[in-house]
Amino acid sequence: MDAVNYALIGLGTGAINVLLGLGLVLIYRGSGVINFAHGGLAVVGAYVAMELRLNQEQSFATALSVATLATAGLGLLIHLLVMRPLRHASPLARVIATLGLLTVLTEVVLLQYGSAQFILPLPFESTPVELTSEIVVARQNLILLAIAVGATLVMALLTARTRIGYAISASAENARSAAALGWSPQLLSALTWTVGGALAGAAGAIFPATSTGFISVRQMSVLIIGALATALLAQFRSYLMVLVGGLAIGIAQALATNYINQTGIPDAVPFLVIIAVLIVRGRGLPVRGTTLDRLPRVGTGRLQLAISLPIALVVIVALRLGAPDDWFGALVISLCFALVGLSTVVLTGYAGQLSIAQFGLAGIGAFGAGRLADAQGWPFELALPAGVLAAMVTGLIFGLPALRTRGVNLAVVTFGLGFALHQILFSNSSYTGGEFQTRIQELTIFGIDIEPIDHKANYFVMVAVAFVLTAIVVANVRRGRTGRRLLAVRTNERAAAAVGVSVFQTKLYAFVLASGIAGLGGVLFGFSYSTIQFQELFEADASISLLVVTVIGGVGYVLGPLVGSVLAPAGVGTLFFDTSSAASADADSWVQYLPLITGVLLILTLIISQHGIVDQAVHALSRLTRRLPRRAPAPLEAVPEGERERVAPRTLEVQGLTQRFGGFTALSGVDLRVGPGEVVGLLGPNGAGKTTLIDAVTGYNRVTAGTVRFDGEEITRWSPHKRARAGLTRSFQSLELFDDLTVRENLLAASDRQDLLSGVTDLVWPGTARLSDTVRAAVAELELEDALDLRPDELSYGRRRLVAIARAVASRPSILLLDEPAAGLDENESAELGRLIRRLADTWGIGILLIEHDVPMVLAHADRVLVLDFGVTIADGTPEEIREDGAVRKAYLGESDDAAEVVTAG
Repeated sequence: MDAVNYALIGLGTGAINVLLGLGLVLIYRGSGVINFAHGGLAVVGAYVAMELRLNQEQSFATALSVATLATAGLGLLIHLLVMRPLRHASPLARVIATLGLLTVLTEVVLLQYGSAQFILPLPFESTPVELTSEIVVARQNLILLAIAVGATLVMALLTARTRIGYAISASAENARSAAALGWSPQLLSALTWTVGGALAGAAGAIFPATSTGFISVRQMSVLIIGALATALLAQFRSYLMVLVGGLAIGIAQALATNYINQTGIPDAVPFLVIIAVLIVRGRGLPVRGTTLDRLPRVGTGRLQLAISLPIALVVIVALRLGAPDDWFGALVISLCFALVGLSTVVLTGYAGQLSIAQFGLAGIGAFGAGRLADAQGWPFELALPAGVLAAMVTGLIFGLPALRTRGVNLAVVTFGLGFALHQILFSNSSYTGGEFQTRIQELTIFGIDIEPIDHKANYFVMVAVAFVLTAIVVANVRRGRTGRRLLAVRTNERAAAAVGVSVFQTKLYAFVLASGIAGLGGVLFGFSYSTIQFQELFEADASISLLVVTVIGGVGYVLGPLVGSVLAPAGVGTLFFDTSSAASADADSWVQYLPLITGVLLILTLIISQHGIVDQAVHALSRLTRRLPRRAPAPLEAVPEGERERVAPRTLEVQGLTQRFGGFTALSGVDLRVGPGEVVGLLGPNGAGKTTLIDAVTGYNRVTAGTVRFDGEEITRWSPHKRARAGLTRSFQSLELFDDLTVRENLLAASDRQDLLSGVTDLVWPGTARLSDTVRAAVAELELEDALDLRPDELSYGRRRLVAIARAVASRPSILLLDEPAAGLDENESAELGRLIRRLADTWGIGILLIEHDVPMVLAHADRVLVLDFGVTIADGTPEEIREDGAVRKAYLGESDDAAEVVTAG
């Protein structure tokens, strides 16, 4: 019966999970934000209740009420002052804002109460209750269970039985639809942030019941992990599943405490739940409204090495010779933060994957190198690359399950990853060197003494050189083929696959490269101490600090982490305070406010511009340089029409294609053939299954039945990017351009060789990007020469459509599937587009499947026409045969005289 008794102990922790999980789900349903600051609200609630009980001698009921009201008001303020101004920002920006709020809330409490533990009287009676002769449970756990059940039932009933509950549910599904029904999304968001804050405050106030009366900020910082896992189990939807999941996690933690003799495993149970759910479910957390959201801007990666390298060298030499000795410690810390921050630039800035575990991966690098140097006696020259390799392997292992999710979803996974690493590895002295930890002695590199205590200046030079070289590598990646692939995946994964980019490989590359950079920074950070105290140096919240300072600087720019690292804990920012004189006490008191100032700066940065300080500086400089005379760009070398090489002739054949979604049949037994240089029109009313056919043929839908053959080879199960590389490409009805790239880079991303070797060569030399003959010819055909250096969102809608066609042609496809390319064009533009499509087929030999609602254009330029109605082929023949087909007139155009005139036009 021991297992049952331990399971009952877990009810207390489970109840806290439930209360916090209810608040997370409610806030998400009302505002679409996954609130990482929820744990900070719980901390505030706990300390408000503590203040009232210990210092004001108030009853627990009073303390609970005041704490709940205080955090409810705090939740409302967060909505009004932070989330409302960020309502049009990207999901990543809003999540990062909650991380900044978490920093602010915890720092305010730390400044007031410090990090010491406090002991409170238990909020509830803890006498044992005998359920049977062998099963005993503390009364307080039964009370906590009752609170959790009661709160869940109230939330479920309010959702299912009240108008405001219906409105929140509607908003969770589609905020715009809820607004159309008369419900203000901002009002619903304010309400859910208020109630969610109250639930977090209540959870914090009753937390001492689960910890025998002890509370501390560090002790409570783990609560958000269990809450996130609970909300994930409930898919951020079901309050009843929050109850079940939260209690189950609490019970699992209690059982792990009793039966698993391994430090950190009980606290890591929620993270293991998160990973297991992602693997089993096969998809990430729900995220609303990401289609039109813009991520922080990205720099060009051009560093002007002829100028920047000498400047960097002069600065390093000047500091090496002229800086006081007590500066070097802060300089090294900031540079190490900047180094690890470069990994965030790669993963978040370039690839759009939000990671909150980069400092944990840095710790892996330090762990690998440190243990080899200390226990095995490896020289630093070998231990350093070994530590980097260890971080890369760890990033690869943890990146594989994380590839099932992205962006905001990935933040939840990596947040748990960083926490699990700290609890299981860094906090376990049996792994980190025992009583004496990991000691670094007689540190040299290539015969030069770089011991960080006696030779601080030398160590600083090494770290500075490492940062400069890594910054050049990251800049090279941005300018090369690899960078274009990363940004294509970040902007639009569907469109990236359509031009032959493997989303899986590209994300994995970003994970591995970012982990290696983080590992390098971690090794240098750890070795800057004579003893590497992993538990203190690589705390889980250090990854939050890293992300915060990098975003402030500019997460899309190579120099962003360097600028932001001024605010790193114990970094260069502390040098602005005089700690060497009688004023040192005042200076120290100001230094302790630096993390709080950093959190506030992050929030202000996101509200003013989510792109960061460096971006603002770059754009201010560009506004100044625009006034200077500039050399006109060299015109593209024309490609004579007679020299345009025809594409490889291939044939697309579709037989018996059937596509069902549940009980709905979108396509039924469709046959199709597109040969080299042939234009096949595809007509049909809305809902006929035209786009579904393209999605099935190009691999975006897994077909229910039928086969797809490309030049005689069956490709029915091929991935979209593999089909694109073979020469079967498509455009999109909604364009889906890479708006973070210029038009030139859009075309280069489509025409680049998709080889793995570029992932290595781009680190050193990205080469010079040149438009191929095919791309130059397409640019000339579509008259896009003047738009090459503009971003697509700076062009008119009509020209954006031309860019989409040029990008599709850039990879020299044998078969091109165009999905309503004339949508939004006027009659003249549509006619010109039709002539262009005909030229692509006749001059280039491209086989084209053309979906269009412009019937005259299709009939004027197609060789054959296929007509669908409700997913079934009702006509297949020449344009003349389609004009005379009565079934087409009846099903597609109707039987009126006007419709007949439309069909026979052209």
